Formats: sequence, C-alpha cells, structure tokens
Amino acid sequence: MNKAFSVSIAVLLFVCSFSATSQTFHTLTGTVIDSVTNEPLSFASIKLEKEGKLITGVQSTDDGGFKIETSTNEVYIIKIEYVGYAPKSVEINTTENNFNLGALALAPLSQLLETLIVTGIKPNMVTTLEKQVFDSEQFEVAKGGTASDLIKNIPSVMINVEGEISVRGSKGFVIMVNGKPSALDQATILSQIPANTIQKVEIISVPSARYEADGKAGILNIVTKKGAMDGLSLFTNVQYGLPRIKAYFNETEPQRHGVDATLSYRKEKLELNVGLNYLQNDIAGRREGDVFTILNGVKTIFPSEGERSFIRKSYGLRANATYNLNVNNELTAGVYLGSREQYRTANIVYNNTKENATSGEPISAFSYYNGNQVLKAGDFQVYNLDYLHKFEDRSSISLSGLLENAQLDGNTQNRNLNPLDYSDTLQYTFNTGQNPLNALRLKVDYEKPIKVGVLAFGYQYRLQNQDGVFRYLERSGNNLPFVQNDLFSADIRVENRIHGLYGMYSAKFDKLEFSSGLRYEKSDRVFKDGKSDDFHLDLSNLFPSANVMYSLGNAWRLKAGYSRRVQRSTNNELNPYPEREHSETLEQGDPRIKPEFIGITEVGISKDAQKLSVYLNLYHQYITDIVNRVNSVYNDTILNRIYTNAGVANLVGSELGLTWAASKKLKWFVGGNVYRLNIDGMLFENAVNVASRGWVYSLNSNLSYKITPSLSSQFNFSYMSARNTAQGQDSRFYQPNLSIKKSFMNNKMTVGAQWQNMAFGNMGVNEQRITTSGANFFTTTNYIQETNIVLLNLSFNFNQRDTKVKLPSSEFGEKEF
Repeated sequence: MNKAFSVSIAVLLFVCSFSATSQTFHTLTGTVIDSVTNEPLSFASIKLEKEGKLITGVQSTDDGGFKIETSTNEVYIIKIEYVGYAPKSVEINTTENNFNLGALALAPLSQLLETLIVTGIKPNMVTTLEKQVFDSEQFEVAKGGTASDLIKNIPSVMINVEGEISVRGSKGFVIMVNGKPSALDQATILSQIPANTIQKVEIISVPSARYEADGKAGILNIVTKKGAMDGLSLFTNVQYGLPRIKAYFNETEPQRHGVDATLSYRKEKLELNVGLNYLQNDIAGRREGDVFTILNGVKTIFPSEGERSFIRKSYGLRANATYNLNVNNELTAGVYLGSREQYRTANIVYNNTKENATSGEPISAFSYYNGNQVLKAGDFQVYNLDYLHKFEDRSSISLSGLLENAQLDGNTQNRNLNPLDYSDTLQYTFNTGQNPLNALRLKVDYEKPIKVGVLAFGYQYRLQNQDGVFRYLERSGNNLPFVQNDLFSADIRVENRIHGLYGMYSAKFDKLEFSSGLRYEKSDRVFKDGKSDDFHLDLSNLFPSANVMYSLGNAWRLKAGYSRRVQRSTNNELNPYPEREHSETLEQGDPRIKPEFIGITEVGISKDAQKLSVYLNLYHQYITDIVNRVNSVYNDTILNRIYTNAGVANLVGSELGLTWAASKKLKWFVGGNVYRLNIDGMLFENAVNVASRGWVYSLNSNLSYKITPSLSSQFNFSYMSARNTAQGQDSRFYQPNLSIKKSFMNNKMTVGAQWQNMAFGNMGVNEQRITTSGANFFTTTNYIQETNIVLLNLSFNFNQRDTKVKLPSSEFGEKEF
C-alpha cells in the first residue's frame, strides 16, 4: 500500500475520533444583509456576549451567513458589526437546540447611506486574515467583458501585450472559482468567465496549508454573484463590437461579439444553475522586429515587419445542481462542456543581409515573405461530485471528486515564400500536435471545532496523464512531398501523481486572529518518449504556513504571514521536441526541468472606513530553480527558445490599494505595486552567466463619476513599467479605457459603451517591445495591438439570484491549452 495513502487513512481515523462526544450544543444561525439593498454582507463581525463578556465570535461567510455554537442554556447578546454600518444587538435565549435568527439587516451610517442611495458608491475593498477582497462593482470598465478584463484592474495584477497574466511579477498563480481549485491556464479560464457574473475577487497571497501548494504567487479566487431569493432568475448580456477604427492591413477584419446567460432556480432543498456563453473577441495588430546572429564569423541581420493578429472563439456550457438531503447532508453535482479555438496569423516580410562579423564587408542580401499561422484548439469535458456532512458535535467532513477529459489539438504552418510570387515556396514546415489528456482529482477535508479554535485535516490526490503525438514535416520548393524530421517528431507521455496531506489550527482571541499549518506532498512525474530512458522526478516536500492578524483599533489592522509554495511545469514546458513557432524561432521544453520552490513572507497594515479603505503590504519571495524561457542560436536565421531553470531569484516589493469616496458622486480607486527582481544563475550547462537586476512597478486606477442616478461613467488606466528578464527586458505597457452606462426599468436593464485602449496620435498604447540578447545574438520585437476598440453592451436582469453560483470548470485541460 502506498505510504502516503496509509498515512492519510491514519490521519482520517484520528480526526474522526473527535466526533465521539455526547455533549449537546445549541446552534445559532442567521444571515447579515444590507438594509437598503438586501445584499448579503460577508466578513461581518458577529460576537456572542454574556453580561458584557465576550464568549465567542465568528465572521459571516460569502453569502452573509453565520453559525455560532454554545453548550449552555443562557440569555445572550449577539452583536453584529460591519465597517460603514450601524452596529446591531439582539438578545436571544438558547432554549432550542437549533435557533435561526433569520435575516439581520444592518443600516448604513447616515453619511454612507446618502452616498449609497444617491450615487450607488459604497466600500469595495476588505482585508481579512488570508485575503484581500475586491468588489467587482468598482470595475465598471470590465462589464460585458471577461474575468481577464476585470482582474487586470487589481493592484499587483498585470497583463502584458501577449495576454500573459502575472501577480506580483510572477506568472505562476492558481485560479479558484468559488473556492474550488483549478489547474486551468490562467488566461484561458479567465477569458471564458463573463465579468457580469463575478461578485468579487479574492487575492490569497499567503495561502494556508488547506490549499494545494501550487502557485508561487498565491491564489486568485473568483466568487460569483449571490443573494437570498428563492424562485427563478435569469441574467443575460449581449456584446457587440463596432468595426475597427485604425487600419492594420490584416488579412481579415476583427469580429467582436458575444452573449452569456445564467439561469438559476432555487426552491426549498433544490438549487439548479445553468450557464451558457459564446464569445468571439478578435484583435488586429502588427509586429516590427530586428534580429542578428553571429555564427562562424558571419553576421546575419534580418529585420522584419508585418501582420500579427488573432481570431479567438470560445463556447461554454456549465450546469450545477445542489440538493440538501437534510440539515446535515448536502450533495452537489456539476458538468462543464467547453470549446476554444485561437488562430494566430503572422504574415511578415524579412530583409536578410549577411556580412563579415569582423570587417562588416557585405556578403549577400535577399528578402522573403513568411506566412505563419498557428491554430490551438481544445474540447473539454469535466464532471464533478461533492458531498458535505455535518456532525452533531459541530464537526464536518467533505468529499469531492472530479473527472476530466480534454482533446487538445493544434498545428503550425510556416511558409517562406518568394516576396514577388507567393506561389513560389522556398521552404515549408508543418507541425502537428495531438495532445489528449485525462485527469482525476479526489479529496477529503475534515474540520473539528474545539474549546478554542478549529482543527482541520485533509487528504488530496491528483492524477494527470497526457499523451502527445507530435510531427514535424518539412519540404523545400514547390510541389514536393513533405518529409518527416524524426529528430523533431515523437510520441510522448507525461504522468503526474500527487498525494497531499495537511493539518492546521486556527483561532481568534479578542483582537488577535491566527492560523498555522503544515502540508506534506509527494509528487511523482514520469516522462516517456520511446526513444530514450524514461525520466522520473520523485519529490517529497513539506509546506509550512502561518498567518496572524491583530486589530489595532479605529479600524486599523496589522497582519503578517509566511507560506512555502511550489510551481510545477506544464507538459508544454517538458516537451523537448521543437515546434517552429515563427520563421525565426524554434520553441521546446526540457523533461529535466525542476519545479520552482518559493518562500513567501508578507507583512501589512489596513484600514476599512466609511469613505476610505486602504492597505499596504510588504512582501518577499525567495525562488529556487526559477524557470525562464531563454534563447540560443540554432542556425543563422533561427533562434531556439527553451524553457529552463535559470537559477535563484529574490523578489522584494510593496503594494498599495486605496478606495476614496471623495464626494457623493465621485469615487477614486488606485492600486500600485513596486518590486525589485534579482536573478542569479547559469544557463546552458554553465556556459552563460545570469545576473539580472531591475526595479518594476505597476499602477491600476479608475475614477468613477455618477452623472445622474441612472447614468454613470468610469475612466480606467493601467500601466506596467519595463521589466528585466534572464536575458533582456520587456518594455513598458499601458492601456487607458473609458466606459459609460445607463440604467432603465429600475436597474433591470442597462445599456453600456466601452472605449478600450484609448489612443490619440502616436501614444504607444497597447504596444510592448520584448528584447533579449546573448554573446552571439540580439533580438527585439515590438508588438503593436489594436487601439480605440468600441464595444456596446446590453444587459437584462430578471429576479436576480441571491445564492453563489458554483459552476464547474475544467481542471487540467485548459491549462495545457
């Protein structure tokens, strides 16, 4: 029997022994809501007092609910407090075993109430022990878009010109949806979640032991909208993009349109949710490049210019059903069916010259046209089943299972043509890749309240098998057959198995709240290609974590935390067989690549007040075996990009978030992040030294103005400074956006317009230059993407739901997409 599995059984038997108690507890439950909007208030403070002394306290959950247990029949006072609202006290007598207080409405303070009624402005940022929580309502420019459009407004979240997302400078972070971990590729899943369905986003920068150890930058949890109403509800949104304004001389015109709908039904013990979405979100663009290589005393220079555009389509169906068998048992089942396609076209003219590397004497010169098309496609099927049981002694156990199948496919066509006659083929490479994936995730979690605090234990198992069939075909000249390049072609298989065990303890003493835990993970990775010996990587690691928060008074809170994390490589980063990504580029992975291990330390201070919410965090990340994509010379006109471990990195930074309701109609949100990244190491078997240093900063800001009670506007600005990499630098990148929204029919219908990537003249909006260099090469590429995009949105809301919609999503397949 597997050792980790044996240990997990022993742990579960141990924790279950806590349930053997005969003591009778009285359970007090209720829901905290806003008296004006009837929306639930999460993170409200609920205190149970007797004769002026604090007995215990809890915080309300995401849906505003709370539960307090007491073991005696007494008269108590329940005090409920929430920042910006008048406190509320309720006297109760616990003569019944289960006592439901119902909906407890808190009234906004007079100043805040006026703002809320007249302008709709309210606090949108909350700090908790583990999380920084951002309300989606403050990011109006994202409405009608996707989760990507929303999260790029959050401090420390940056999206570059390639659509790559990073948190605190790291691209490795975990996406969760309603607390459910996901192995999706960040950009893929975020692009498939409609922004209209999101209530808030939680940044968990120092995760506790209960969370899987993956993600060097922590966790980003998306919480969908919620409420408290039974019955049927429907929310729909239609988006249409106006024709492009600026000409980019692309083969096709960009198309932008989409629709999403969520239908929900809730009655007594049953809850059903169905979501549909379709989106085509193309983007026009161009690229300008300059490259030189030095090989055998010859310097080859090949500047280029041409089209770089994307056609992007996605479809999704998510369905979920939750049934409360009784007060102690809940069953949830879900299914997700999705499809995604992305076509990238890069039609570029190269002007190639050769000269003597020492004397500069010309050798030759010629031009050629390169037609490059890349298709990535994926079909996903995910099925999940969850069960929750609550014991009479207040402990609970939850079981969860997820099964996934993904059919991943794609190809790259790379044609070098005579610029005077496109029918004259000089060289043609055709890469194909079929990459089906099957995955399984199982977990069990147990929680046991004790005299002071809560104990939690759990076991998690992950299995992921992926088979790849990769073919590299070549031909030279016209009407010649393709010939397979066996050095670049292979059938590969990657197997990943991970066992995880954790235990943690959390408690709250008056002004002090803390949690600490330890997680153990055993991972086994096997790479097979049938040409060489199998490559195994077996690891056993401990992941400690701790968080503490102390209330200083007057709404100020101080917190500190530590967490050890791991960043595992994707199968794409492990595949050593090259793909002709561009005319000038081969891209490949390395099966010997090691996972990154990260130690995260953080301290911070925050204040949540009526007109002002602010937080400041200082953080440090120590990263071993940091992975970078680096370049080397393959031949005179091709660079080889490979994923490899580049050494050790130290990242020290700070982040600031501030929301200020300046007046009844005006609110300003600003978030900033600044960090210094140092990378030290060796590349290519110690042939190249890496010593990269640099400061990086980013700014996200939006200004909201309520023109009339039903007409609002918002200006948004995001900026990312230049960033150092192992071999070069990525330039600055910025995007200004403007939105306006008009509400009708008592806010049941809204019409909005967005002006994305606002640009006048040669402002350089939505452009970024990527530069790398080595001893015998230099490459720089300026990516120029479409500006002045105008989108129209029409939304309709019928009997809006009030429960969190927990729709399933792909766990593994879209990550590999």
